Amino acid sequence: MEAIAGKGAGRQEEGTSEPLQAALRRGANRGAKEKDNMKPKRVVDSHLSISRLMEPTDANLMGNVHGGVIMKLVDEVGGIAASRHAQRPAVTVAIDSVTFISPIHIGDLVVLAARLTRVGRTSMEVEVHVEAENLFTGERTHTNSAYIVYVALDEKGKPTEVPRLIAETEEQRRRMREAEMRQAQRLERQK
Repeated sequence: MEAIAGKGAGRQEEGTSEPLQAALRRGANRGAKEKDNMKPKRVVDSHLSISRLMEPTDANLMGNVHGGVIMKLVDEVGGIAASRHAQRPAVTVAIDSVTFISPIHIGDLVVLAARLTRVGRTSMEVEVHVEAENLFTGERTHTNSAYIVYVALDEKGKPTEVPRLIAETEEQRRRMREAEMRQAQRLERQK
């Protein structure tokens, strides 16, 4: 099972943010590489894992890590995975509900893993799995997961097509089917 397709380029455009303008400028001279960017990509091609030590400045009033800190990290790692797949800027369109299963403590190492689960014409769904690791015991606890939808942008800051997504394993195909159901639910809620 495969998803759908995409395309793009890059240049500064009025009404876009400075960081987006800079990213678009860097991609402006893609030339012949553009066609290579549209080749279907495997799930593993954009898979990403990052870690960050939680510090006292990340704490909420209860002394645990503030949920907003984790949500920002989730959005960042998801956005990186989406941009890696599209090879262009990607912006957040929707975040499915985020449920915090277990608190994250100051001093924990937070490990975030992101992978694409679905690709539409211009949109990409990314699953982000979050774990907290106690550095002294090595124990890891799944704290939350989220599904985020991003849209790739062209040189004018408008939605643009993205490469198809290739599922190579039965687990990846299952995740794609589940992602299609989530997308149908999102569309139904918009009616």
